[in-house]
Amino acid sequence: MIEWNIQSRGHACAITGRGFADQESYHTVLLDQGQGFERLDLCTEAWASHGAEVLARPNLVSQWRGVYEAPPPVPPEAIAKDDAESLLRKLMARAEPRFGAACYILAVMLERKRILKVKTQVREGGRRLLVYEHPRSGDLFTIADPDLQLDQLEEVQQQVSDLLAHGPDAAADGAVESAPVEEPFNAPSEIPSLAAVPA
Repeated sequence: MIEWNIQSRGHACAITGRGFADQESYHTVLLDQGQGFERLDLCTEAWASHGAEVLARPNLVSQWRGVYEAPPPVPPEAIAKDDAESLLRKLMARAEPRFGAACYILAVMLERKRILKVKTQVREGGRRLLVYEHPRSGDLFTIADPDLQLDQLEEVQQQVSDLLAHGPDAAADGAVESAPVEEPFNAPSEIPSLAAVPA
C-alpha cells in the first residue's frame, strides 16, 4: 500500500499533448492503479470529447477543475532553514515510515495556513488517505492518516518541531536536540492539537 507521495500538475494535456497556457482552465482526474494513484490533467477540449469516458472508469477516485498557473522563473538557490512546506516535500521524498506522522501533522499545518487544500479522502487497506493539492503549483500530496492517539501527540509535535529546526538529516544522525524555532509559523504552538485534526 502506498503511504504517501507527491504528483506534480501536468504542464500539458494528458490526451492531446498540448501545453497549457497560463490561466487556462483544465480538469484533473485521480485514478486508483492498485499500487498508487495516477493523475491525469486534461484540457477543456479533451474533457469535452473524452470526459464522459474518463468519468465512467471503474478506478476513478475523484475529479476537479483547476486553473493552470505557469511556473515562475527558478530563483537562485538560497540557504534557508526549512519551512513546513519544504520540510514536507523532503520527508515525502524520503518515504521513511518513521516520518509518516510528521508528514501528516505538517500537511494539517499547511491546510490551516491555506497552503494546501484537501481534494479527496479515500480508504485503502483499512487506512484513510488524504489527497491534498497545492493550488499554486498544482502538486498533489497523498498522505496516510497515522490515526494518532492522545498519548502519541506530544512526541510527534516534538519531532515536527525538531525537524523544522534542524532538518531530517540531523534527525537521521541522532543529533537533533529540542530547541525552540524562531519563526512564528514554525513555532510548536502552530502544530495542531489532536482535537483539531480532521477525522
